[in-house]
Amino acid sequence: MKKGLTLSDILVTVLVSVIFAVIYNLWWAVTNTLQPLGLHLDQLMYGMWFSAAVVAYLIIPKMGIALLAEFAAGAGETIMMGRFDIPTIIYALLQGLACEIIFAIFRYKSRALMVAVLAGMAAAIISLPIDWYYGYLNEVATWNLILLISFRIISGAILAGVFPYLLVKALDQTGVTKLFRPASKDDYDAL
Repeated sequence: MKKGLTLSDILVTVLVSVIFAVIYNLWWAVTNTLQPLGLHLDQLMYGMWFSAAVVAYLIIPKMGIALLAEFAAGAGETIMMGRFDIPTIIYALLQGLACEIIFAIFRYKSRALMVAVLAGMAAAIISLPIDWYYGYLNEVATWNLILLISFRIISGAILAGVFPYLLVKALDQTGVTKLFRPASKDDYDAL
């Protein structure tokens, strides 16, 4: 496998990002439905916004893919919203970078479930200081803040870790991802 990104790597990453940009825009309806229920239940759905980076990396495990995927998904989300939203771009860049750091720790060689879960959790954690900067986390009571942080990290682990892993594993079984790397039962057992 070539080390650098090829044109097909970039095109597939952008395609994954466009799909997730659509999902991200639709996902607002899900979180907005849960928000009035209180207790930060909407945070249990927050991890979906970190998924593009993990899915793209699991398909194409190369340096820069996660950052490109999350940035492109965030940019696509702002385009679909009909306005250029700087905070969304900042979130996307930092979330993609957090995922890249996790993948770099494993030297871009592991596609294991635990690596995907750690990447999802890292993206969740990096989103918290941004929320603090934009001013609403510092107004939340301590117990409420702990609940919010816990739910967001759990969501990152499940929706941006377990879900992308299972999705890409299903794609591997259909043969769709064979262009980028072989995936057989032996490959998954080796993880």
